Amino acid sequence: MRTRKRLLTVSGIAAAALAAAGLNTSAFAATTLSSGHVDVLDSEWDGSALHLHVHDEVTDTEYEPADVTLAVPAAAKVTNPGYGFLGTGTQVWLLPDTEAEATAAGVLFAGVSTEHLTTGTFTGDTVTYTLVNATRNGASTEDFSVYSDASGSVNRYFDSGSTANRAESFTVGAHNHPNWAFEEAGTYQVTFTVSGTVGGGTVTSEQETLTFVVSG
Repeated sequence: MRTRKRLLTVSGIAAAALAAAGLNTSAFAATTLSSGHVDVLDSEWDGSALHLHVHDEVTDTEYEPADVTLAVPAAAKVTNPGYGFLGTGTQVWLLPDTEAEATAAGVLFAGVSTEHLTTGTFTGDTVTYTLVNATRNGASTEDFSVYSDASGSVNRYFDSGSTANRAESFTVGAHNHPNWAFEEAGTYQVTFTVSGTVGGGTVTSEQETLTFVVSG
């Protein structure tokens, strides 16, 4: 049975001190996930609203996005596969799209899930995840992207460097594992929503921000 955890991040005087120092307090979330199968974008419908959360498949635990730090270690660095949207650096930090690769590198096997949504609720049995904003070390960044490259065909789900690649629709009840790419080390904060059409009207979740700490 899934459990849901709402953990306290940095608060009160400590949060004020960190903010005054120019540090983002969500980078100090109570839980850090660094390996294993984790759906970092997972959605749920409560009958009237959509919600985003992080689902740790290993422990079958749901977390509020603000309560989790997603660690991307130096072990995630690979040779840049040469796609133009990944920049001109020789290496990128990659959370790969296969569990075998992720396990071998000791990094997160990061997914995008709609498996907790039921058919018949949303028009076309689809929902759409949208990348609202992305920063690295507090500044807007073009260095974050999520893509698949199965059978040599590249599909950019999300790309902070492109206004045309900000939204991707997924079938309800599905489970996807694309590649998550970061072009530089630093603390990334990426904000998403999930939306769908119910009874002729669009329902959109609140904006939720994921924190990835990418180590050199």
